[in-house]
Amino acid sequence: MNSTTGSAVRSLIGAVACSMLLACAAVSDTIAGTDWRLVEFQSMDDAIGTIRPDESSVFTMRLDRDGTVSMRLDCNRATGRWPSEASVGGSSGRFEFGQLASTRALCPPPNLDERIVRDAQFVRGYLLRDGRLHLSLMADAGIYTWEPMP
Repeated sequence: MNSTTGSAVRSLIGAVACSMLLACAAVSDTIAGTDWRLVEFQSMDDAIGTIRPDESSVFTMRLDRDGTVSMRLDCNRATGRWPSEASVGGSSGRFEFGQLASTRALCPPPNLDERIVRDAQFVRGYLLRDGRLHLSLMADAGIYTWEPMP
């Protein structure tokens, strides 16, 4: 194998490995390194409607620059990855959570923590509007709205 072919093979192997690992996924500079607290979940199902946490300070999210996410979800914690890709202008784009690892303590009702961990796998986009981060679920299932931490 000549050096050009070897280099191409190594590049291909690297690209395949990177595509298989969320650790190599890009993150949007617009929202990287930010801290948020949950304002509400707006379901598109009228039977569910809008759900607001009793205490927003116990539902927080840190989007680190290295692509990791750390969440406080009432009496539980969750961590994972968050690949994203900003559209032109950076105020919206593709957003996903990798699989979240979470604690499973039984928090007092209502159990919004369980809903957030369950729904995280369905987040597909973000929008920054009026200083808030809106994370939309696939199939128009709902939107999680977060505001910056004070």
